[in-house]
Amino acid sequence: MADRPAQSSLAQSYYAASANDFAAQAALTGSHDADVCVIGGGFTGLAAALACAEAGYSVILLEAEQIGFGASGRNGGQLIPGLRWSMAEIDAHFGRTRARAIFDIAYTAQDRVRARIAQHGIACDLKPGHLEAAHKPAHFDAMREDADFLAQHFGYLYPELVQPGDMGTHIAASCYHGGLYDRVGGHFHPLNYALGLAEAAISAGVRVFENSRVTSLADGPRVTVKTGAGQVSAAHAIIACDSWTGDIAPDLGRYTVPIMNYNIATAPLRADADQLLPSDAAIADSRFVLNYFRLSADKRLIFGGGEKYTTRIPSDIQAFVRRHMASVFPTLANVAIDFAWGGAVAVTANRLPHMGRRGNCYFAHGFSGHGALMTTLAGELIAEAVRGTAERFDVMANLPHTRFPGGRFLHKPLATLGLFWYALRDRL
Repeated sequence: MADRPAQSSLAQSYYAASANDFAAQAALTGSHDADVCVIGGGFTGLAAALACAEAGYSVILLEAEQIGFGASGRNGGQLIPGLRWSMAEIDAHFGRTRARAIFDIAYTAQDRVRARIAQHGIACDLKPGHLEAAHKPAHFDAMREDADFLAQHFGYLYPELVQPGDMGTHIAASCYHGGLYDRVGGHFHPLNYALGLAEAAISAGVRVFENSRVTSLADGPRVTVKTGAGQVSAAHAIIACDSWTGDIAPDLGRYTVPIMNYNIATAPLRADADQLLPSDAAIADSRFVLNYFRLSADKRLIFGGGEKYTTRIPSDIQAFVRRHMASVFPTLANVAIDFAWGGAVAVTANRLPHMGRRGNCYFAHGFSGHGALMTTLAGELIAEAVRGTAERFDVMANLPHTRFPGGRFLHKPLATLGLFWYALRDRL
């Protein structure tokens, strides 16, 4: 069983307080049959369940808590195109042919999210524009090279280089050395997006069960999935639990470690908000332990910063994040904060998503901070593979991955030491 942080204080988010209406779903009881059993009610599981149902499969989705309870309903809401690796890094590592296949998949993720929002009329405050802000001058130089590489070799022309003197068009802060603005990126209300996917899935025939924590998963000619009060027999299972994948499949859990992210939402800033972030873009900086922030629909600043590599929750989340916000926006040092929350994000050793198939079980996890877009696509790629068309799924499933060293009990402490080192480099 993975270390699980106490959830009560983490769930009191701005998103939960401003969520759209969604009818509670019953817990699983008794025995059921389905073509596909999806474990996890976040973006990946919901997208997979919806796509499988649209293809004519009978689908049961099991969520341990409530829909969107995990990272999908708590994240910063930042829609960042691409993967954690730049396309120049992917090209150098895998070669042009394979890099092109990865690009053609990864850079369609934003299209799939927007298509789902439009198709199902999901009210989730979708806004365009994402800016990566350079923490150091050298980071700005790397951004210029990345934008040139994307344009020259992949025809991706959306990123616009923002010179240091022009950053005021996006942000009223003097701590950055230029940036890269991508109008195809953006931001949204993540919990309302998850609830919208769930409504669409239910309408498509998916049987959704909440408060149905899976206690065991057994593969075979048919997969058997058990909860405390029921079980499902299915031709295929989809494990979509991200940080909690190890609860279902301990061997898969060793491919990721959880990073705890914490967010605050200020009181509404009203007219001051437009001066703070004039373009209303989502912004993330280029540090290893990054700050990321955006405006909500009601003009609150939603600010995330100060990752932690243990599941121990800060005694005062608000104070923990406030100092990071004040380092970017000193004028907000004493602003009222209405919400403070956090949650775990799974990262892989190489920061690329880990997808694959074992027997009749598919899985996807470890999106490493790029999950708001990639998860919808991952779920749909799994649905394609279930239907027997696995070419695109295989491109992502064949990305190389290694387990974190240290075995079952030491892999998290050893990974934590490595992450601390990279965080220290930011400070140095």
